[in-house]
Amino acid sequence: MSLQQKPTPPNRRVLSGTEDFDGLREAHPTLSGPSYWDPEIYKMELERIFYRHWIFLCHSDSVAETRAFRRFTIGNQGIFLVRDEDGTLRGFHNTCRHRGSALCVEEQGRLTGRAIRCPYHQWAYGLDGRLVATTSHAVAPDFDKADYPLYPVAVREWRGCVFACLSDNAPDLEEGFERGSDRIEHWPLEDLKIGHVWRKVMDCNWKVFWENFNECLHCPNIHPELCDLVPIYGRRISSVRDAADWQDHLDDMHPRYAGGLREGGESWTMDGRPVGAKFDRLTEAELQRGQSYFVSMPSVFIAAHRDYMRTVRVLPLGPEQTEIVAEWLFPQATLDAMTPEDLKRVTDFGILVMQQDGDASALNQQGLRSHKYEHGVLMPEEHWVKGFHDWVREALAD
Repeated sequence: MSLQQKPTPPNRRVLSGTEDFDGLREAHPTLSGPSYWDPEIYKMELERIFYRHWIFLCHSDSVAETRAFRRFTIGNQGIFLVRDEDGTLRGFHNTCRHRGSALCVEEQGRLTGRAIRCPYHQWAYGLDGRLVATTSHAVAPDFDKADYPLYPVAVREWRGCVFACLSDNAPDLEEGFERGSDRIEHWPLEDLKIGHVWRKVMDCNWKVFWENFNECLHCPNIHPELCDLVPIYGRRISSVRDAADWQDHLDDMHPRYAGGLREGGESWTMDGRPVGAKFDRLTEAELQRGQSYFVSMPSVFIAAHRDYMRTVRVLPLGPEQTEIVAEWLFPQATLDAMTPEDLKRVTDFGILVMQQDGDASALNQQGLRSHKYEHGVLMPEEHWVKGFHDWVREALAD
């Protein structure tokens, strides 16, 4: 079967803003109210979703040097990455094999030597995870250092993006990315450098944020600045065929009906002006579109524009709290030429939109606590939300 013939895996998809959709033809119930706050359901989601799927961690640029390390938490599981002397990125559970102390305390940095040393009792491990030294004056006759390596975590680098999987039976990352990778191949994702990082903790369940991402019914009320830049969003839709009357506007090339950025707009910045040269391999359709999204459930979406890209990592901190971390990615030449004011034109716009989404998601979360709320109902334009709900249901039923 050729790449184009393969169906899109349920946890991978690309949103370009031009797909042909007809919307939902029937009213569908949402997930149940308790699924957004119940601790037992949250625990099940960690076990069956976040501990089984590939989770996006960061762009490779932040761990590019030999002996560079970074620490992360997925659910209640601490892990860390380290780049070994051969350039291989390795992942380990953040626990010492002696008595379980956390090994990596700092969020990120660079090891001064070739050993990972426990800050508690000073056991030392090689960058490949082998136990190389203890601090005991004597060891039992049956003790063998080879029996106590660090617990490994599956790590993959895909096009400059670092993913980890806590499962001992990690699914095939490459297979999951096939459909997406052929749609994002014109952006040089692996060659870009991190220009800015932003973090926000939102008072909402992780699913609330993804639901918000998957519909634009909220856009005119919540995102007036975004709707000015992307006029079709002002019609409360994300794609041309989301509207019931889409066939009445087939010949109308105004961005309000055809999609794309407003007249004169070229990129997602505060004034619509780009901050650097366009990527060389983009097609005319990709340039006119203005934005393309690549999604890897449950942890990341990648926004691709003519002159830069942005990754947004989504990880739950609890049943009713979620952290998002955004990384803005640029060619090195753009970073070298860009002024601080230019960088702010990019980051201020993205932060504005994400802040608005965070506030709306927190508002949504408050109402979900009602004892009367058993479930809601999806409107025709919310077909992506329906797909997301189906994906969650399938994962929890597995």
